[in-house]
Amino acid sequence: MSFQQIQSSFIDYIRDPSHPLPVDTDTRHMQVYRELFFNNVEGFVGNAMPVLKSLYEEPDWLALVQTFFAEHDCRTPIFVEIAGEFLDFLVNEYEPGSADPPFMLELAHYEYLELQVAVTRDNPVFVRLDIIAAQDRLVLSPLARVAQYAYEVQHIGPDYRPTEPASQPQYFCVYRDDMHEVEFLSLAPLTAQVLNVLADGRGWQISELTEWCKANFPSLDVSMIEQGILPLLTQMAQKGIIRKLIA
Repeated sequence: MSFQQIQSSFIDYIRDPSHPLPVDTDTRHMQVYRELFFNNVEGFVGNAMPVLKSLYEEPDWLALVQTFFAEHDCRTPIFVEIAGEFLDFLVNEYEPGSADPPFMLELAHYEYLELQVAVTRDNPVFVRLDIIAAQDRLVLSPLARVAQYAYEVQHIGPDYRPTEPASQPQYFCVYRDDMHEVEFLSLAPLTAQVLNVLADGRGWQISELTEWCKANFPSLDVSMIEQGILPLLTQMAQKGIIRKLIA
């Protein structure tokens, strides 16, 4: 048997002990290796998505992570990115069962956004500002993410497990503040759309955003848009959600 074959059988058994034991090994020693790898993966997934984990009985949670561990081919060895791999597995490979809540994917995505915001490096090209000038080119902060969900993911926990989506779409911004704390902000639909536009990174001036809002929200009163866009942007800028592009 070649070294590659031995290595492959070693990996296969660690991922799923239903595979044959590698040559010249025994169950006791292989179990040590397997627990070391599995516990590392489970620990990081659980720490990245603590709310999701709290909704499962322990055997169900371990079974879910074991399925991920055995079936998903991670494209990165970096532990901080394992949560993203787990989310990708849930979205594209996993078939939910009776133990899985209906909001599983949205909650997992929300918790992954929180992790992303917590670990993302700031970018000096995007400058913090409190007062917005007409010529400023505005962008979404690299420390902010905007999302839309059907469920009220911000309230979900052991004591609140909705079985149906909310009556209206839920718009959120997850961002890191000046104290390096991850914060959550519920958004109105217009605010969420404006932040999504700013996420393209090109840099938008107030006049451009005003015209964009007029074109995309024709049912809104023009004067309301013209009078409301600056206060809205200023509020977002003061929270650090909007930055000025200087490059």
